[in-house]
Amino acid sequence: MATTEEDTPQRRPGGRSARVREAVHQAVLDAIVEHGVDRVGIPDISRRAGVRDSSIYRRWGSRENLLLDVLLDYSGQVLPLPDTGTLRGDLAGFATELAAYLETPLGGGLSRALAYVTDTEEMAEVRAAFWDSRFHAVRPLFERAVERGEILPDTDPRFALELLIGPLHFRTTLSRQPVDADVVERLVAHVVRALRAEGPIADECGGTG
Repeated sequence: MATTEEDTPQRRPGGRSARVREAVHQAVLDAIVEHGVDRVGIPDISRRAGVRDSSIYRRWGSRENLLLDVLLDYSGQVLPLPDTGTLRGDLAGFATELAAYLETPLGGGLSRALAYVTDTEEMAEVRAAFWDSRFHAVRPLFERAVERGEILPDTDPRFALELLIGPLHFRTTLSRQPVDADVVERLVAHVVRALRAEGPIADECGGTG
């Protein structure tokens, strides 16, 4: 009997490959929350995801490559870059989303996992690559502020971001204090003041005050 186009299974873009990636990613996230980054192993991920070890190694090459792929993908999904038209608005939006993310079991688990992971050479490379990628992703926020004249052209975007996210990670990971709207507002006000082109800190670094 002849088959029609309707009878023929249609391949979806990414089909099985996308489903495998999704299952493996979710298995890694679950394992990180339960055990921490340094205890994530391919056999455990294979069991959780229902995917052969060989398939995982063939696609990612190593445990470290897999971890980096998962961490970057997830952080990109939950922390989109705001574009409000002002530096203050962008920083407030980003800080609010980050604070909310760090309060979730998964966000808090990932943060603690990165902070407390055993410092092998491989994991140090994963951590460095993760933060390099995150700083690169957030860089346009500060570039737009430079174009609007809100901060000096020679502002270091990496250090600027550290000024913003450092207190948030400290509160959620170390002191375990809540981060509410008032905390975000006060934090952003201090960061903007430190970065703005006419601010006292900018003046000491060569600004025009």
